[in-house]
Amino acid sequence: MRLKRSAHAVYQTQYHIVWVTRYRRKILNKGVAKYLRTKLQEACEYYPDWEYMAIGIAEDHLHLHMVIPPKYAVSMVVETLKKNTSRELSLKFRFLKKFYWDNEGMWSTGFFVSTVGVNEGVIKKYVEMQGKEDTGQAELGF
Repeated sequence: MRLKRSAHAVYQTQYHIVWVTRYRRKILNKGVAKYLRTKLQEACEYYPDWEYMAIGIAEDHLHLHMVIPPKYAVSMVVETLKKNTSRELSLKFRFLKKFYWDNEGMWSTGFFVSTVGVNEGVIKKYVEMQGKEDTGQAELGF
């Protein structure tokens, strides 16, 4: 993955995010999953700097591999996606009201997130070499 740039940052912030349906109900069949994927992609129209590397949808949970710029909190991104997809799926698929009649949404509270990216060894070597590289440049004369 290449580095991304914003006005004041260069970043490579990738996340693996997972959340489940409430009560682990197996409601994400083919049709619902296809519509869910569409709605997740539509979020990028409003937040063009969010990027999906991969989307995986099972019957009772979903996995996202995303690039989220450092200016956004991961919890805010997840909250936005869960809120919007829950609302849109409830409007499109009326059978969900049978399972989630209390207006609490279709997603369970909470989520799993982990970072994806450069491994520890590469970072450690980079930090150790930083002083040597800087010293070498400082010794250059005009």
